[in-house]
Amino acid sequence: MAEVIAICNQKGGVGKTTTAINLSAALAAAEKRTLLIDLDAQGNATTGMGIDKHHVAGSIYNVIIDEADLSTLRLDTELPFLKMLPSSPSLVGAEVELVSLVSRETRLKQRLDGIRNEFDYIIIDCPPSLGLLTLNALVAADSVLIPVQCEYYAMEGIADLQRTIALVKGRLNPGLATKGIILTMFDSRNNLSHQVQNEMRNHFKNAVFQVVIPRNVRLSEAPSYGKPILLYDVESKGAQSYFDLAKEILSSAAQQ
Repeated sequence: MAEVIAICNQKGGVGKTTTAINLSAALAAAEKRTLLIDLDAQGNATTGMGIDKHHVAGSIYNVIIDEADLSTLRLDTELPFLKMLPSSPSLVGAEVELVSLVSRETRLKQRLDGIRNEFDYIIIDCPPSLGLLTLNALVAADSVLIPVQCEYYAMEGIADLQRTIALVKGRLNPGLATKGIILTMFDSRNNLSHQVQNEMRNHFKNAVFQVVIPRNVRLSEAPSYGKPILLYDVESKGAQSYFDLAKEILSSAAQQ
């Protein structure tokens, strides 16, 4: 049965979508059946996988709002073990529409429960906010992976996210765990990056993954070509770092 991982941080620009795309691709490269869900109305994970969000037959919006069959809307990708459930512009209004719907917090979970046996991992790219869409992801998830940028104010917002996770765990999803914190956009030439890394490891201890994601030009270029980094430049430092992240996750799963 799939492990559902929500990639979440209410701050934008921290490498959330980059992590969702490239972790999913790395897991798929390890022949783990993986589904990537783009739950962000901006649709960056969708376009980053080479899919035109304006011309999809259906999207995560239809799954959550219309209760459409997820199995009929997921798309193939260039990687045999990776499927994609895209976003679309319709998702912009989903937060408002969810307010009046029955079981508004559990609609994604209900849809995912029917297909969990078909995958090893389901990765959800959450919006950069703590609204109803993110709440749906947290209720559906087994764990939360938090990307944190190695820059000033890196820890800002983590406390708010942790409170939200605790509330969801206490009221809606008792099994929800924190998968870990992944440090992104690390610049080895920058003293601040090293300072942030040290502070995060001192404060959050083993909750921080050993691998760090470097600031990497090839990693930044890949989305404009509609490809995960391993299909764009497999030998880049960015690609290797996401392979290492996938190895850490697979290793921890094997030990459980």
